[in-house]
Amino acid sequence: MIQFDVCEEFQLEQLQQSVNARTLPKPVTKQATPAYVRYERPPVLGPLEPLTLESGEQLVGEIKYYDYGVVSVIFRHEFAGSWDALVQLASRWVWDIDFASRAEPIVRKYLQRVSGAMVKPYPRWLSEDYFIFHVREASGSPPPAELVRDHGLAIAQLVRGERVPLSEAECSEVMRSQMSYYANDLSVIGWNAAFLYDTPAGADTAIQLLEYANSQLLEFRHYDELLTAVLAGAYDSFGKDSGMFARWRLARSATSLHTVLLEVFELTERADNAIKFLSDMFAARLYKLAAARVGVPDYRDLVEQKLKTAEELYHYMLDQFNQSRGFLLEVTVVIILLVELFLAFRGKLF
Repeated sequence: MIQFDVCEEFQLEQLQQSVNARTLPKPVTKQATPAYVRYERPPVLGPLEPLTLESGEQLVGEIKYYDYGVVSVIFRHEFAGSWDALVQLASRWVWDIDFASRAEPIVRKYLQRVSGAMVKPYPRWLSEDYFIFHVREASGSPPPAELVRDHGLAIAQLVRGERVPLSEAECSEVMRSQMSYYANDLSVIGWNAAFLYDTPAGADTAIQLLEYANSQLLEFRHYDELLTAVLAGAYDSFGKDSGMFARWRLARSATSLHTVLLEVFELTERADNAIKFLSDMFAARLYKLAAARVGVPDYRDLVEQKLKTAEELYHYMLDQFNQSRGFLLEVTVVIILLVELFLAFRGKLF
């Protein structure tokens, strides 16, 4: 899974008319109840041309467009073989193949067809990639506890993308992030990859939640870079200008800063509210685990801290401007009084 942050917003209705695409259906959840994970504005899903690697492996692709400007590409490859062979394939894909550089030209070609549906395209794209190893069937159909007991070391290697066996302590750390709902499914979530042992329908929801968590990480990375640049520009305006009259220029800087703050608040709210967990607590817990593992809370904290700093800076700039304006008004009043006194005394003298 490779994701790119390409623009501020996609107009999904217009996009859907521009390409051969459809709205993503509602995820199938573990519970057989009308529960669930619901998208506020479901992403638009379309086909993607296959990707062929130098090894001859051909990957079938699909592309999703999220309304908050993220494009998600998933390449799938069917595999059958031993655990050792899967570990070697995982390590090769994780460390030796730059999927993002291969996917970006394909995505750019597709986006040329839907450029009219893009709001404020970005000149530079941020990207995130993530690997999902979905085991539909294992020899003997073991329950998750037995699978972890017999193949826990291999599962840990898959999640870490390592060729050589990990230490027991590291394996234990990896397996701390496992979750199961039924007695025959297992999810192990890592920062760069996940292992799913489930039916195709059961794994579909986990894959969508992993997609959503990584898209949020991408968005918060974008906001973090944006706020860093904005704050640096605001600090530069203090360093370059000095004196009372220079403070008057702070009004324009404060207005620009406040505009960016409002945009970031709006965009973060849209990304946060893109998906709802109505009564599916397992999906909510799985998303929380996935978000924590990929680093969403860490970047969210960074963005919130910078938003707070930017807001304090905005108020400081306004205070400086208001002080200068108040001082100038006082000087103006004094000058007017002096002129009136001068005219009054001049009239008495003459």
